[in-house]
Amino acid sequence: MNVKQMSLLAIFIALSVAGAFIKIPGVIGSVALDSFPSLLAACLLGPVAGAVVGGLGHFISAIIGGMLLGPLHFIIMLEMALLAWTFGILYRKGNKVGASLLFFIGNAFISPLPFIMIISWSFFVALIPSLTIATAINLGVSLILLPRLTPILQKNDE
Repeated sequence: MNVKQMSLLAIFIALSVAGAFIKIPGVIGSVALDSFPSLLAACLLGPVAGAVVGGLGHFISAIIGGMLLGPLHFIIMLEMALLAWTFGILYRKGNKVGASLLFFIGNAFISPLPFIMIISWSFFVALIPSLTIATAINLGVSLILLPRLTPILQKNDE
């Protein structure tokens, strides 16, 4: 990883931290606009960079929100990293619709499934509305920005 890529990675992590302060009202305080930078990083810098930004972004958002789920946030951190990584792979292969559907369904409905057994079915149901809204906004922002940022970053690589 060269200096330019490390600088861009730092910028995406900083954007994720900034997004972590924009909370979506819900049952826990870690639902925020912290994942769109991970989707951007996954597509522009590579899936591993996206995973790093996604994992760190969620963890910082959880800290800002008060770590209400305690160590369970480590599970979510891994899920976010995996979702960003997978999004990056599919998007870079040209499967933008598949990447978007996978991220939306994975983040809004599949990633909270472990909490049915860990906490309760009621918690899962209460979490879905805010998580769905946050997922749609994060995905929408990234899909709007990606076609605009890609030519800029490619032009600078020449």
